[in-house]
This record gives sequence, structure tokens and C-alpha cells, in this order.
Amino acid sequence: MSVPAFIDITEEDQASELRAYMKAKGAEISEENSEGGLHVDLAQIIEACDVCLKDDDKDVESVMNSIVSLLLILETEKQEALIESLCEKLLKFREGERPSLRMQLLSNLFHGMEENTTVRYTVFCGLIKVAATSNAIAFIPTDLDQVRKWIIDWNLTTEKKHTLLRLVYEALVECKKSDAAAKVMVELLGSYTEDNASQARVDAHRCIVRALKDPNTFLIDHLLTLKPVRFLEGELIHDLLTIFVSAKLAAYVKFYQSNKDFIDSLGLSHEQNMSKMRLLTFMGMAVEFKEISFDTMEQELQIGAEEVEAFVIDAVKTKMVYCKIDQTQRKVIVSHSTHRTFGKQQWQQLHDSLSSWKANLATVKTSLQALSPSA
Repeated sequence: MSVPAFIDITEEDQASELRAYMKAKGAEISEENSEGGLHVDLAQIIEACDVCLKDDDKDVESVMNSIVSLLLILETEKQEALIESLCEKLLKFREGERPSLRMQLLSNLFHGMEENTTVRYTVFCGLIKVAATSNAIAFIPTDLDQVRKWIIDWNLTTEKKHTLLRLVYEALVECKKSDAAAKVMVELLGSYTEDNASQARVDAHRCIVRALKDPNTFLIDHLLTLKPVRFLEGELIHDLLTIFVSAKLAAYVKFYQSNKDFIDSLGLSHEQNMSKMRLLTFMGMAVEFKEISFDTMEQELQIGAEEVEAFVIDAVKTKMVYCKIDQTQRKVIVSHSTHRTFGKQQWQQLHDSLSSWKANLATVKTSLQALSPSA
């Protein structure tokens, strides 16, 4: 695969034209090609390309694409150092400016290389960094299935795999893609083993805080099964997570009273925590009881009688609970509630329900056959 070239001439002449262009722009570079070959010419051209990147004229993209096109025809073993050097130039020089040009050049380079070329990792990391700073992550492939495939294709080390997933996560967070970011972080934490789980302390901590802070994330019991999160057992952050997974509002209030500074240090809002814990507590109540009195709600959720109706309306909007209000008898009638946790007990309940449905359908079938033998 190739990209548009500067001029349709031989590689040697193309390198010579690039040298002349850089020289005319004030770069300290010889106009004569090196005797070391094309890869030496490219190393010197890339080193001098700062003068090209300084310009805002229309020639910049053509010149840089010319460099990319020459890079792509080199032998693989000669590409890596040069590609890393070019990526560094594109990322650091005039950082934050002309993101569309940077992304275009990096994209041309990325898609111009063979699928299994290891150095594509470097280019992709560059793309992610530029996209994150320009809110353009939607234009970069971040689907987990695709990322997993690349990790295998590029034969990445464990360290590089973690670096890649962390970059994707941070870019998605920066671009306000919280749901996708959460999935990537779970993938990252799930890739650690018992042997290296302690190395993921920062990631695990960040993942928990992000989940607690997100106003649209309510089901987080799966985090407790991740090895790096389990490594945090006994610490305040793990205790707080456990409260949000399965405890009631009163447990959070007690925790907050003893650890106010800790909550503040995490950047969490106590009021938002209270709102989320009220909903989570209500979800638990709705699973256990099909009718809940206003008095019980006022007590368990620590709200006034005049706040009950507004709370129920907001709870229904989340689609975590389906219920209606009976004002006359001062109670809430529940039709369905999502389980906060789904463990052995919930699987057993599901099994019992399905078995009951199966038995009922068999009874209906038998009754129909008795009425009409051909049924």
C-alpha cells in the first residue's frame, strides 16, 4: 500500500528533492544524498523536517506524505527507528496545533504498513494521543475486538499491551466516552494475573473512582472479581466499592462520617454519592419487596415525605426500576427491578423461574391436547 508522493520520480531523486526543499526552508541539511542509502537519507530528512512543520502552507501535507511514502518502501527492519522518530516529531512539534494534519499523516502511515508490522503499534499510539487532544477519538478504531486482534497481530509484550489499553482508555475518557472507556479499563485490569496484579494498583484505583463518579453507572459488582481490584482488599477504596456494590445508604453515610477527607481526596461529590446510593438502596428494596411504603422509603433513603414522588420519577427514568405510586395508600408498587449483584442466588432464582415457566407451558400444552387431539 502507498500514499500520494511528492513527485512521481525515483526514490533517490525524491529524497534529493526533499533535501533541497528542507534546505530552502532553512534546515541544516546537505542537498546531496547520503552514500549510506535511502534509510540514511530519510533519517536526516526526518531530523530536519521541523522546518517544514513550522509552515502553515498547503505544501506541508504533500511534503510530509512524500516522507511517509518513502518510509513505506523500506525494508521492515530499517523502518522501525525512522517511524518512531517521525511519530515523535508529529506528536511533539507545535503540540496541539493542526490536529487534522497530524492525524492524516499518522493515518496514512498506519494504513500503509502491513497488518502484522510490529511498529504499527507506535503509530497507533500516536494516533490515539492526537485524537485525545482534539476530541477526535470517534475517527480512530477503538473497538475492543479490533484492538485485541492488533495486540495479537503485533505480538505485543505485556507492558506494551497495558500501555496501549491505558492510552485508549484515557483518550475515551478525555472525549467523554465513559461507557466505552469503562469497558477498556475492565479489559486492562482483566489482563493482569496474580503475579503482576500489584502493578495495576493505580489503574484499579482509577477504575473504581471512575465507576463511582459516573452518574449513569450503577452495576459494578463485576469489578470485585478483577485481580487488581481484589489486591486492594482491606483498603478504604475497596471498602467504598463494596458499599456501592451491595450495601445500603446508611452504610455509606457511616463510611463518609469516618472518612470525609478520603472521599474528598478522590474527587467524589458527597451529594452525588448520596443520590446514587439512594437509587442503589431502592433497587435492592425493590428486588426484595413488591410493595414499599412511603414511611419505609423515607427512613431507608433519608428523604422527606414531599421528596418521595420526585425520587421515584427519577428512579424510573434510569430504567433500573419499574414501579408506580399509589398516593392513596402511600406506597410504591414495583413491577421490576434490576439486581445490583448477580451471583449464585440470582442464578438459582432465574433457574427456578424458567423451570416454573416450562412446567406451566407443559400444562397448557396438555390441556390443549385434551381439548383437541390434533393440537
